[in-house]
Amino acid sequence: MPRAALVTGGSSGIGLAIASMLRAEGFELTLAARTKTKVESAAAGLDAHAVIADVANEDDCRRMVEEHRERHGQLDVLVNSAGVGIAGPIDELETKKIDLQLDVNLRGTMLVTAAALPLLRETSGLIVNLASIAGTSPSPYLPVYGAAKAAVIQFTNTLNRAEEQHGVRATALSPGFVDTPMTEWAPVPPEQMIRPQDCAEVVRALLRISRYARLPHVVIERVAAGDA
Repeated sequence: MPRAALVTGGSSGIGLAIASMLRAEGFELTLAARTKTKVESAAAGLDAHAVIADVANEDDCRRMVEEHRERHGQLDVLVNSAGVGIAGPIDELETKKIDLQLDVNLRGTMLVTAAALPLLRETSGLIVNLASIAGTSPSPYLPVYGAAKAAVIQFTNTLNRAEEQHGVRATALSPGFVDTPMTEWAPVPPEQMIRPQDCAEVVRALLRISRYARLPHVVIERVAAGDA
């Protein structure tokens, strides 16, 4: 039976790049995202199953995993790529914008993972959680996003300890600025940013290593020398 993967935030950016790589590696795919037209278009291009879902919604988190199970029967790779970052000093952020970032970046990652674990245990599967370099070093204008991503890194470490007996491995991926719609505000030109495909290549490497090895956390730094 072909291996199968579920990718949240799979309609664009890093999620779509990872999904495209997984399809090239022969995986059956489920792509989940909030916008119907975008996720259905991305899924059609990859012969994938599309699920319209918001990871900030608890019922949607469970439903996307159940739809994947009904469609593919197994889950070998879960990619938690759905994310949102809102820049601004903490004293200027509205509470709803704080809640949104915590719900999507952290709570959603936890809820989707919790729903998917029974399937992942059956295959000794891989979990890839998209964190951020903002979760490893202070970013004054991304206080909530950075805090949420730091928590994702810690959650990933905890998953590795808790799921070791089942052979489930988890990696937190922490890139710097990546050329995606979410970084349009950034002070770095897109052509000098990390490519989404760079993140996908790291995930490809995770598929290659033996079941006796794991990479709990991978940081992808932007090469500033490219600014010259």
